[in-house]
Amino acid sequence: MLAERQDRRLILEQFSDNPFLPYFYENPERYAFPVELFFMTERHKQLQTDLAQTQLFEQDVVADYFFVKTLLFARNNLQDEEYRLFTRLYNVLTSSFPQPDLLVYLYRPVEALQANIAKRNRSYEQSISDEYLTNIQTAYLDYFKTYNEAPVLILDLQEKDFISEPAIYERMLTAMQKSYAPGLHRVKI
Repeated sequence: MLAERQDRRLILEQFSDNPFLPYFYENPERYAFPVELFFMTERHKQLQTDLAQTQLFEQDVVADYFFVKTLLFARNNLQDEEYRLFTRLYNVLTSSFPQPDLLVYLYRPVEALQANIAKRNRSYEQSISDEYLTNIQTAYLDYFKTYNEAPVLILDLQEKDFISEPAIYERMLTAMQKSYAPGLHRVKI
């Protein structure tokens, strides 16, 4: 919606192609490393291609993920030795990406996330635990506290639905259009 409204190039994460994902949800210890490695290489390839094309045409971008997502999920899912190796690969791959002008995180309580998962109705996601979602959310929030390369805007949506409630979406846009210093900012919508 944002890309269309602001006439920006849209980059959407392509996650459904990961052949290890259904197995990961059944046996996380066994499939964590291949699932994370696959995600990292696919995200890198996609961003490298899409950002290079964007720079060619000098068009701004709206993306539904930031490459650091790769590292945050890996920290949550991998054992220590696997994570050390993964981090080394990540550091090589991430060095070429530009920093965002604004990072926006849509915060929702775990119950709302679970409701969205249920609505999506992907069979392999139905067993995702509240604890897993809480750990991922905590990883993001902890990272944002230390990120000072650009403004980070946490939009606290609670259970609000910006797709079916246009007034909520307008409030989100108003918050995103303000000028913020680098660092963390939180707005309750």
